[in-house]
Amino acid sequence: MIYTENMRLRAVERGDIESFYRWINDPDVNDGLAIYLPMSLSDEQAWFENLAKREKAEKPLSIEIRESKDWRLIGNCAFFDIDWRVRCAELGIMLGEKTIWNRGHGSTAVRLLCKHGFETLNLNRIFLHVHESNPRAIRTYEKCGFVHEGRLRQANFKHGHYEDMLLMGMLASEWQSKV
Repeated sequence: MIYTENMRLRAVERGDIESFYRWINDPDVNDGLAIYLPMSLSDEQAWFENLAKREKAEKPLSIEIRESKDWRLIGNCAFFDIDWRVRCAELGIMLGEKTIWNRGHGSTAVRLLCKHGFETLNLNRIFLHVHESNPRAIRTYEKCGFVHEGRLRQANFKHGHYEDMLLMGMLASEWQSKV
């Protein structure tokens, strides 16, 4: 497990599926995700069954926060499309439990995943795509040390219009200077 005193990233378990299914189908949650069509519980179960085929470093991690003596599932995160030759990967995160939004949990989870990426997987660059219409996420990534690398013009279509996607990234040397 990857953890701090109040948060841990752990392997996804079958029992997480129903929460993921609920969150992915919540318009507020999926508004910032690449998902744009409803997902069935069967889709989510098939996704879980296919996790065993993924490379270990690309398996998603469940995000949990400590509440008293118990742990509460609040989302998931992962690296994907890892390029081992140039040692880079794309980061993705979903905080589905809306009651914990705006409390810094996203920043903590992103930092934990970056720590894992740079210090365990030996990545040199971690990058992400974020909708320009998601200022909360943009602020989180900036706070964690990601810098704006580019703009993909009209790269997303949602709610009847096109919007730009922002490309943000962080290098291992930048991470080391923040630690």
